[in-house]
Amino acid sequence: MILLQQQNQLAKVIETNHYTEKFGLVLSEQDAQLLLKERVTSLQEQKRVEFGEGILPKIIYEFCDSSYIDQNNYVDTLIQLQDIFYLYKNEMLDEISDDELLHFMKEQFEEVCFGDLDYLSGTCLNIFAQAIRAGYGGYQSSLGYGEYSQFDEVTRWDYELYLAALNNAR
Repeated sequence: MILLQQQNQLAKVIETNHYTEKFGLVLSEQDAQLLLKERVTSLQEQKRVEFGEGILPKIIYEFCDSSYIDQNNYVDTLIQLQDIFYLYKNEMLDEISDDELLHFMKEQFEEVCFGDLDYLSGTCLNIFAQAIRAGYGGYQSSLGYGEYSQFDEVTRWDYELYLAALNNAR
């Protein structure tokens, strides 16, 4: 039974190649086996149990179009994203759905972190998890999109403001 479940999970991960290859991302069978092995390790470290195909295919579909992921860093990035996902499911006390968390992660990865997984985990998700533990629930209506700006503690560079200042200086 367990062997059959592992084969199903492997097939689901390999099946993602049909979609991701248009972004130049393909997993070999060895890559998929490594990802599933790392999944077990991550679940054990976070003391979580997962049924069914797991979160990995959803992570793949959510992040495959990222401008910060290429074939060279694909597997390593997926391993780290999987670890981050399980860590923050715990940190957010399972209050947030898988899809809401994935949407939030992807949006910050692209727009705030510019592909920096350490910043995603150590700053963006940490701040958001604190808000959720304190009772924030606004992410439910937005499905996790557009949430970080109200918690962001870093003043961002504003291109429009820069252009206006440059024009005023003339």
